[in-house]
Amino acid sequence: MTGQVEATLSIDGMSCASCVGRVERTLTALDGVSDVSVNLAAETARLSLDRPDRLADAAEALDHLGYPARTGQVTLNVASMSCASCVGRVDKALVEVPGVLSVAVNLAAETATVTFLEGATSPAGLAAAATAAGYPAEISGANASQSRVERKADEAENLRRNVLLAGALTLPVFILEMGAHLIPAFHMAIQHSIGTQTSWMIQFVLTTLVLFGPGRHFFAKGIPALLRGAPDMNSLVAMGTGAAWSYSVVATFLPSLLPEGVRAVYFEAAAVIVVLILIGRWLEARAKGRTGAAIQALLGLQVRTAQVLRGEQFVETDVDALTTGDTVLIRPGERVPVDGEVVDGTSNVDESMITGEPVPVSKSSGATVTGGTVNGTGSLTVRALRVGADTTLSQIIRMVEDAQGAKLPIQGLVDRVTMWFVPAVMGVAALTVLAWLILGPDPALTLALVAGVSVLIIACPCAMGLATPTSIMVGTGRAAEMGVLFRKGDALQALAEVDVIALDKTGTVTEGRPTLTDVAVAGDFDRETVLRLISAVEAQSEHPIAEAIVRGAESEGIDVPRAAEFRSTTGYGVAAIVEGRHVIVGADRYMHREAVEMAPLTAVERDLAHRGRTALYAAVDGQLAAVIGVSDPVKPTSRASIAALRELGFEVALITGDKQATAESIARETGINHVIAGVLPDGKVAALDDLRHGNRKVAFVGDGINDAPALAHADVGIAIGTGTDVAIESADVVLMSGDLRGVVNAVEVSRRTMTNIRQNLAWAFGYNVALIPLAAGVLYPAFGLLLSPVFAAGAMALSSVSVLTNALRLRRIDPRMNERR
Repeated sequence: MTGQVEATLSIDGMSCASCVGRVERTLTALDGVSDVSVNLAAETARLSLDRPDRLADAAEALDHLGYPARTGQVTLNVASMSCASCVGRVDKALVEVPGVLSVAVNLAAETATVTFLEGATSPAGLAAAATAAGYPAEISGANASQSRVERKADEAENLRRNVLLAGALTLPVFILEMGAHLIPAFHMAIQHSIGTQTSWMIQFVLTTLVLFGPGRHFFAKGIPALLRGAPDMNSLVAMGTGAAWSYSVVATFLPSLLPEGVRAVYFEAAAVIVVLILIGRWLEARAKGRTGAAIQALLGLQVRTAQVLRGEQFVETDVDALTTGDTVLIRPGERVPVDGEVVDGTSNVDESMITGEPVPVSKSSGATVTGGTVNGTGSLTVRALRVGADTTLSQIIRMVEDAQGAKLPIQGLVDRVTMWFVPAVMGVAALTVLAWLILGPDPALTLALVAGVSVLIIACPCAMGLATPTSIMVGTGRAAEMGVLFRKGDALQALAEVDVIALDKTGTVTEGRPTLTDVAVAGDFDRETVLRLISAVEAQSEHPIAEAIVRGAESEGIDVPRAAEFRSTTGYGVAAIVEGRHVIVGADRYMHREAVEMAPLTAVERDLAHRGRTALYAAVDGQLAAVIGVSDPVKPTSRASIAALRELGFEVALITGDKQATAESIARETGINHVIAGVLPDGKVAALDDLRHGNRKVAFVGDGINDAPALAHADVGIAIGTGTDVAIESADVVLMSGDLRGVVNAVEVSRRTMTNIRQNLAWAFGYNVALIPLAAGVLYPAFGLLLSPVFAAGAMALSSVSVLTNALRLRRIDPRMNERR
């Protein structure tokens, strides 16, 4: 059928013929979809569509049905992008590929990250689409960031050579033309020696070599883009320098075509423009290389080889060949190649690259180590738990790369402007020439040429395109060095707009490693028996409080029996059968639900809560047996960090499932002025909604284990990691240091980066708004001033370099709360 598009989707979740039937019926029922054929063995669906965009509808329908189409993501290295207009064209070329769901093009990193439907297209097909649009693309490899650094270094070196060559060829042209204008004696010397015509001939030869030698890139890229109806920065430069060169060629070789009063050459303008723009490109390439310094440093932490046990000997093996369970020897001073568990040896390991803490951590049998950290003076034998792409370091690198490739909401304005900016500039240049020809004084043609070329050259939108992505790259890279990982790039902007920071208590404000402090028994129960029964139940639970109770019982020499029929009720407590007796342990709400009379110990429980203890009741066979007090000490850094957050203008709230008295005790100790206590895990989401009154933005900080709903529901979810637990899908930001200092530093990076982006955008837009009218000649009637194309080229090159230099200042952000104290 004419116009039909054939596509294949890979589908998850199909397990039988009925699944196939449901998928077929759903797809066939969609508008514009026909000839559906579902293959259970291959887990694919082939279909015909009347329009390529129907694929997105098909994917959405499958997702609602419960058989989602598989998606893939690929990063392409894209060459020849030089301005924001290029970004729009690459984005458009990739979006139009059937099966593409989203595209994020990064001018600063020269990459495009594409999410696509597997089967509908392929990474190779996406690279081909970008290449066909005039921007050669290749699939990024595992060490793409490293290759990008090398690529930018090579590019900078090539540009340096071009600058030197172009400068050497342009210098005689500049001296011959400008020297004759500025120094009358020099002008007379030329007249009486080689003559004006010979001087112009020399300038023609040298300028032609400049334009079609070092400057040929502008014509090779710009003219085809112009012919496709999609002009870019290269088109503006090619038109501007080409116009100056062409006019000068006519004046040199066909002077009779021009009125005598306007016979002049502008070879020096064309040549100097190319030199200045090449200098700007060279400085840009050097600066872009430095924007990826953080990723380069992280890649440098990766170990290439390791000593692995093979048989009875340790053999040097490529890290890529390691598998989970391998035994690795780490000698003194070596970097740890894998995430693993120490099985033999004792040493101190420098984990500052993960946590920011400079004090080495003692490691012995049973301890965990993280790839990329540095072993001290001892030898360690480690069993690999995570290798290759699964290691913490690899996850960190992926997180930083994903964040650096993100498109912030603030970028939307830039995208909308730059899509029409270059055509608009060309229109302004044409109107400028026309206005000078009609209204300008003699020599009108010369003045029109100068003004038109100046408008074309000065208005290149490079600075606009670089303003946001360079700041994001440098800011997120610096954040990673400070132990702050922005998993989602838009969190960088969202965090700067937050009004309230809500904190989970356990593991966030407190250590998260509670200890058993009190056991008050009721009636005829004796302490040892009750603690024995309680610890048997809690031994089945993974909760930190349960671990504290079991540790407390074991420290007193109590033998913990096995429990049966264990069950846990979220937000209430736990229960089990121990030695034939029914034991329940939990909050007072649990006792109410189970009709256990608590009156004999309510005063004790109230006293424990006022002293900041977490108090739990225990009942045996329906009778109140004891109240248990557990203390979770506040982290040493919590009070200072909370004070710093309040100084920054945040309202700080504590959200906890503990009783009000316990929570208020912790709040008094740490300086928190807003407490929401007694909430169940799902109640934290409602608590966040309450904090949002007045359209306030809320960030939630939790340990990423029990707080996933709240982390996902908050405007910004901030998960406190443990040094290795970085793959927290619900969080927008992950803190590697394990305490609240990272929140303060994350806010500092966010605010400084957004300020930097606004400075860049203000400069980039302000530069064009101010200088385009100046280049067009608005000052000429009043002051007789007309901007030279040479100065226009210098200003244009300076604008991009200024934006990059400003972004690089973010590398000097110092931790507001120093992790190294």
